[in-house]
Amino acid sequence: MHTIMIEPASYSNCRDAVDKAFDIFPLQIKGKNVLIKPNVLRSSFAEQHIVTNPAVLRAVVEKVESMSPNSITVGDNPGMFAYGANEKSFKQSGLMDAAKGYYRNIGAEAQEVDFIPGFLDKLAVSRAVLDADVLISLPKFKTHGLTVISGALKNSYGIVPGSRKADMHARSGEPVKFGEIMVEVFKLRIPDLFILDAVVGMEGNGPGSTELRYLGQILAADNAVALDATISRIMDLDPATLPFLEYARGQGLGEYAADQIEIRGELKPIEGFRLPPKVQRTPSSSKARLEFFHSRTSMRPVANKDLCTACEECVQVCPVSALSMVDGYPLVDKDICIACFCCQEMCPETAMALG
Repeated sequence: MHTIMIEPASYSNCRDAVDKAFDIFPLQIKGKNVLIKPNVLRSSFAEQHIVTNPAVLRAVVEKVESMSPNSITVGDNPGMFAYGANEKSFKQSGLMDAAKGYYRNIGAEAQEVDFIPGFLDKLAVSRAVLDADVLISLPKFKTHGLTVISGALKNSYGIVPGSRKADMHARSGEPVKFGEIMVEVFKLRIPDLFILDAVVGMEGNGPGSTELRYLGQILAADNAVALDATISRIMDLDPATLPFLEYARGQGLGEYAADQIEIRGELKPIEGFRLPPKVQRTPSSSKARLEFFHSRTSMRPVANKDLCTACEECVQVCPVSALSMVDGYPLVDKDICIACFCCQEMCPETAMALG
């Protein structure tokens, strides 16, 4: 049986919820090396709610400080590859200040580990993640065009330095396979605690959508599968529709069935919550679910010319070079595109939508 904490919170009082999370899920922090990993997708402002809010990060940092650790590191690997992108993402969002001097560019040092034989034998992972005695993951409550939700399992994809993430997108080729790869990355270093920023969440075309939804909650768990299942249910989505959750369950990483999860608090599905385009809320069968996710590869990113500034960020991050500038705007080559939606994730103007 897994336990999920759902606690009312705002950004001004979220420390109370963080304290409660540590009470429910106690960790041995004294004398340990602690890594705190927020969700830092790309450069953005806190009020866009694309990244873990600085108030939540600060609350966790100060809680850990009070528990006499040997060291604290705050870091993530954003999806942007340019020099200085890591620092820029933390500074612009306010997370650098919230880290209270503990920020570190964890992408600067990587270590190769055994990965998936025959697919990718070795994978480079941030050394700080592997060296941490305690890993605390701070995901954000968001939708995601490729995986439908961005939660506990997806946040661990950030243990892989920038360009290497794009390489795995290119190798996966379609959503179901990518979900399995995402879970395999998660298994390399399973976090010890998850504290989810659900004070303000994101709906629609996440993970960089402008469609925000106030929830006023902090969630916490020590199991990622159960937490992602709870996120799904709050979104009024049956977690059984998500192949990556089924794969994670099959790998022995946790259960998503409601009768296997104890909720400490109130779980209330959000009526009318907007999911990414064409997502099915309930599965008709296992075969139909897989066919649906395979069919999402037919979707393609389309630039909104009213929002696009021709910065070419999408062209640079595309792992298979499927985008090029035509008449001043990015245009996708449908025969090359693998529907990974990295361009949508990284667009600073949220100008790329799924069509």
